[in-house]
Amino acid sequence: MDEAAATRRAAHDAIADVEPAGLRERIARQLDDGSMVPGIVTILTARETGTGPDGALTAGNSLSEPIACRAAGVQLIYDGLRLTRTLAQEEPWTETDQSTAANVATEDATTEADLAILVADVLVARGFYLLARTEAADRAVETVRSFGRDQTLRVETGEAILDSNLERDVLELAIVGGATLDGTVTPGLREFAADLGEELTEANFAALENSLTDSVTDRLSTVSTETASSGGVTTSVDD
Repeated sequence: MDEAAATRRAAHDAIADVEPAGLRERIARQLDDGSMVPGIVTILTARETGTGPDGALTAGNSLSEPIACRAAGVQLIYDGLRLTRTLAQEEPWTETDQSTAANVATEDATTEADLAILVADVLVARGFYLLARTEAADRAVETVRSFGRDQTLRVETGEAILDSNLERDVLELAIVGGATLDGTVTPGLREFAADLGEELTEANFAALENSLTDSVTDRLSTVSTETASSGGVTTSVDD
């Protein structure tokens, strides 16, 4: 099963009832333009930690399958925050020019920016909705709060390195979302999430998407084996 395709399909299912259709299509484009790494990691974590059935998803998967719901939730939150980050840094609402032609262009850009922020809001809200009754709910809230703090600090300091914190936080959310189908997450998985986050950023998400599965599967398998041999020590998802 192609985890990227499964994530994208589940994410599209999650926005299928958004109205008007033009807004739904704009949200769909945002999903299609991004990387499915967060959803992929969610699915692989569930599969390799033994919390999901073999294969985890079927060819006809839908949001009725718990892991599909979690993968879509993580993915939607990431795409919404990713778009918010872009808008916060480009600030299209501040562009001004006195010429008529430029004013028309600026108005068009402002309208698009207004629509984009609505798209971002819907994505994050739907992501929260999908994760609300899961053990990953608190981690999802903390991911958004951390993002807000980082972006505020970035405006104040200009430190671009803060941007990559979003990818790291979302990858931890993905691993918590995948591992907690049985209600627990191990210290080894948290360490794995931190290590993976150091390697992956927005810039290389897309490039790694096709090669991610084997690498993450092998490392998750190792973590799961080590956990089992140590007696399955676990920790709260809120730690």
